[in-house]
Amino acid sequence: MKHLLLAVATALGLSLSTLSIAAAAASQTPLTHEDLWLMKRVGSPSVSPDGRWAVFAVTEPAYDEKAQVSDLWIVATAADRDGTLPAPRRLTGTAGGESGVDWSADSRRLVFSARRDGDEATQLYLLDLSGGEAIRLTQLVNGARAPEFSPDGKSIAFASSQFPDAKTEADNKRIAAERKARKWNARAYDGFPIRNWDRWLDDLKPVLLVLDLKDGSAAAGEPRNLLATTQLFAQPGFGAGGEEGVNFTWAPDGKSLVFAASSDRNAAAYQFTTSQLWQIAVSGGEAQRLTDGVNSWSSPTFTPDGQTLIARYTPRTDKAYNEARLAAFPWAITRSAGSSLPAARVLTEKVDRTPASFAITADSKQIYFTAEEAGHEKLFVTSIRDGATRLVFDMSIGAYTNVTIAERSRSLVLLATFESATRPPQVVRIDPSKAAHTTLASFDDERLAKLDLEPLRHFWFTSSKGRRIHNMLLTPPGFDPSKKYPLFVVIHGGPHTMWRDQWVLRWNYHLLAAPGYVILLTNYSGSTGFGEAAAQTIQGDPLRTAGEELNEAADIAIRDHAYIDATRQCAGGASYGGHLANWLQATTTRYRCLISHAGLINLESQWGTSDTIYGREINNGGPVWEQGPVWREQNPIRFAAQFRTPTLVTVGERDFRVPLNNSLEYWSVLQRQQIPSRLLVFPDENHWILKGENSRYFYSEVHAWLARWLPPAPAN
Repeated sequence: MKHLLLAVATALGLSLSTLSIAAAAASQTPLTHEDLWLMKRVGSPSVSPDGRWAVFAVTEPAYDEKAQVSDLWIVATAADRDGTLPAPRRLTGTAGGESGVDWSADSRRLVFSARRDGDEATQLYLLDLSGGEAIRLTQLVNGARAPEFSPDGKSIAFASSQFPDAKTEADNKRIAAERKARKWNARAYDGFPIRNWDRWLDDLKPVLLVLDLKDGSAAAGEPRNLLATTQLFAQPGFGAGGEEGVNFTWAPDGKSLVFAASSDRNAAAYQFTTSQLWQIAVSGGEAQRLTDGVNSWSSPTFTPDGQTLIARYTPRTDKAYNEARLAAFPWAITRSAGSSLPAARVLTEKVDRTPASFAITADSKQIYFTAEEAGHEKLFVTSIRDGATRLVFDMSIGAYTNVTIAERSRSLVLLATFESATRPPQVVRIDPSKAAHTTLASFDDERLAKLDLEPLRHFWFTSSKGRRIHNMLLTPPGFDPSKKYPLFVVIHGGPHTMWRDQWVLRWNYHLLAAPGYVILLTNYSGSTGFGEAAAQTIQGDPLRTAGEELNEAADIAIRDHAYIDATRQCAGGASYGGHLANWLQATTTRYRCLISHAGLINLESQWGTSDTIYGREINNGGPVWEQGPVWREQNPIRFAAQFRTPTLVTVGERDFRVPLNNSLEYWSVLQRQQIPSRLLVFPDENHWILKGENSRYFYSEVHAWLARWLPPAPAN
């Protein structure tokens, strides 16, 4: 449509500036893979306690991974006296990216984890912002990560991993050397789980360590391992997730750590596991359990005044999916490790949204948090005193993520990342009173200005089951409403996620649309961002209703937008989106082609070979051997006799969430039924296609497949 603006402006006698804007729009080009892949990627901000500075990671991608650069950058959070915002500047410049940044309470030092020259695993580094190079603090065989300064800045707590039989770092080094030297190669297991996403689990368990600092700038001796000799560490269900680790925080008095960890992970094959809150003294001793029961706790965080412990709480019900809430525990500053913890107050029960990132105000009175809602991630605030929760302000474009607040600033310094479908993430400072944000750090603006990136268009409809379904529509570059365009229905995974107005690498809306396709993004039943009950509707009905809603959404889009050609439709998705694409194969012939990445074709073999199984059993109404209705009536492979639609099947060979076998089963059926099909297997990819050249090839194959089955419309 942009190319029509110049003619319209001329006809209406509009100003030269208007003509210039129209001309600029007309000269914009479609997004290419090179545009998408090579744009800088901005990480989440970490704000200094005094609120003056923010540090964040910036990755400068390259198709050759060895040429990729990732460094820390720093930016001021407020304008200079003359009203100008200082430009961000690079803070580090070495090989190997940094992560897990934490500020000292005096806002003068940073600690982070990185793998630099000579490091066999990530180690901790300390950087004094007054000048000089970062100093390495650790040299552990199993690495160091997620560091956090103590309240007084004299110690750093961090996470690492430990072999089960090790008691000291010398033991870890000896065991690692023995395993490297052994001549046999095998994996042995006595319980669940055994895999996670793209790796086989080993017997490493997470541990917490504390390192004291000398003069605030160097390590004073070896770090103390707080968990290695505890009863909790010895339990078979602790740390079964290997390097997943534990999340923790310092208690206000600096004498103990509060952390979240599981002690029943080895039961994952036959029950939902839990994560509880624990406390352990930095002087040593046993870990004390602070919570109990079937509910799970995570992300412990103290208010700046030290009087309240905030944590994310997820109840366990008979539903496979339950929304998380924020909860508050009263906390005595002088409380000793091991004493009883008062009952928690749930703060966000009434908002009916799962808090994602959250941060506590410096006065310890409020919590700002982000949560998904109808295609966005919005900003909410709750009162710690009474749990009164509200939307801070509404938004029609984009998503806020990774909120953080300066905990010692007199004024509110609230930072986040902001992104949309037309803009990659940028660091922003949010002013709730103005319902707006100020951009502090943004990259690639010149490249973005040259691209034709249409905004997403939202619409809703009521399904045949009476459910309100949210959708977003994207028109292609150079859009002309007088023309006819084919429709590509792109299906999100999860299912408990949501299509959002955000910048996406793996299924970028604009790159998919670039050859001339209208993109339809439907948040079907089971999607998050519409309340807990809406997300739970998929239990016992994993594919049928969601598949019907995808078809109904396409019908509504075609009905209401004359530029969509109903005779040229394709559909595709990844993960759960691949599952649904395969269900469309089983239940409709309306689509000229399908694309299925990491999609199951057989509920039964997916249950038996995935890295997680119990949740699937609950979702499908019982164990597979009982052969309840879902296993029989919503299993795509049972409808193979009805398959007709040409399909592109793609999968990463290292995918353990939807293992390769399901894609091979699908491929075998397609070939047996003599249905036009193409199989792409990426040997070095997992559940996602993450490598630059593989991604470029994937998009080229998707575009080629769509072009084959959605040829241009005949001329009028």
